[in-house]
Amino acid sequence: MNNTPAIEDLRNRLVDEIIAKRPLPAPIEQAMRTVRRDLHLPGLDPADAYTNRAVTIKDNPGGPLALSCASVPSTVAMMLAQLDPQPGDHILEIGAGTGYNAALLAELVGPDGQVTTIDIDPGVALHAREALNRTGYEHVRVMERDGLKGAPEHAPYTRMIATVGLWDVPTTWWQQLADGGRLVLPLRWRGQTRSVALTRHGDALMSDDMELCGFVPIIGQRGERTTELANGAVRLHHDQDQPVEPGQLAEVFSAQYTELWSQARVGSEETFDGIWLRATASDDTVCRIEVTKQALEDGVRRPAIPGRSPALVSGSSLAFLIAERDNADLERPSRLGAAGYGPHATPLARNLIAHITDWGTDRAAVPHMTIHPAGAPDSELPKGHVIDKPDSRSVLSLTETNA
Repeated sequence: MNNTPAIEDLRNRLVDEIIAKRPLPAPIEQAMRTVRRDLHLPGLDPADAYTNRAVTIKDNPGGPLALSCASVPSTVAMMLAQLDPQPGDHILEIGAGTGYNAALLAELVGPDGQVTTIDIDPGVALHAREALNRTGYEHVRVMERDGLKGAPEHAPYTRMIATVGLWDVPTTWWQQLADGGRLVLPLRWRGQTRSVALTRHGDALMSDDMELCGFVPIIGQRGERTTELANGAVRLHHDQDQPVEPGQLAEVFSAQYTELWSQARVGSEETFDGIWLRATASDDTVCRIEVTKQALEDGVRRPAIPGRSPALVSGSSLAFLIAERDNADLERPSRLGAAGYGPHATPLARNLIAHITDWGTDRAAVPHMTIHPAGAPDSELPKGHVIDKPDSRSVLSLTETNA
């Protein structure tokens, strides 16, 4: 391996860029300064390998999303910090990708630890195996395996991390994570994805951190539905338990919309995804709306972010988040509001304004999530808002940070 000063400078510059925005634990920073991402991306210019962006390594001919990709380095670092690997840990990674993350994990667990990485795609698993061999991590175990099944023959694991998007926590994973062990996964509910850090306490997984992220979905979970409206120009992405009926919404955009505004404002670089996250802790009408350029040209009100904004859907009506820049406040020049369509547009828009207002009073508040196996009786669940899925029961509760 020819680790030239130029390549080392590129790697250090990338890490410097990451830690300027989010300080990292020293072991993770050192691992990222050590492991060569360019050797896990052969054929790519090193200057491109050390930019803070995702790189597709295998296209998906059956859909718009890649089958596998190298994650954004800052997201890799964030999830490693959530996982908090320790020397001697026994780690299972679901989603081998390029093998880069497994190499970082191997650095972090040291010679007394073990890393097993699995991938359902034989080509991706082979890519990871060859890259790990090429970079000196032959001891990392690579398996061609359905990630939903895990790798029980090498369990229990003290840490598990998924680098593919999950809609539900598979029952098999419960059996492979040691009590007191830590699980980090990109979990999707109500149309949004968060990297959730959980610790197992008996029959419960308890969260202590959630971060916005986006990942290629794992093969084999189909709990999210897409409902197309306006001849496919508008799409609602929702969970299977949410009663979104295309027939009821067929004419929803045929009438004038209702527009309401909150007192909440945001700055140019300020995220408002917390509105969405917070709303899921109490409201089962929350989902994601995707409005295409064609729909905007046809007169549909522009959502705050056309491709991914929170929406509330009930019966034949919907409301979604909108934003408008008016420069009345130079520090926070954009105000937030709700656009509603359908016969019950105004009540739904008011509900969304209430969510915006609640978020505006405490923007740092993050719901606590507790995940239990499917079948856990209500009497054993903590107080909070329950979301049921085939393999799990999630409970979301919110404590104000300003209290």
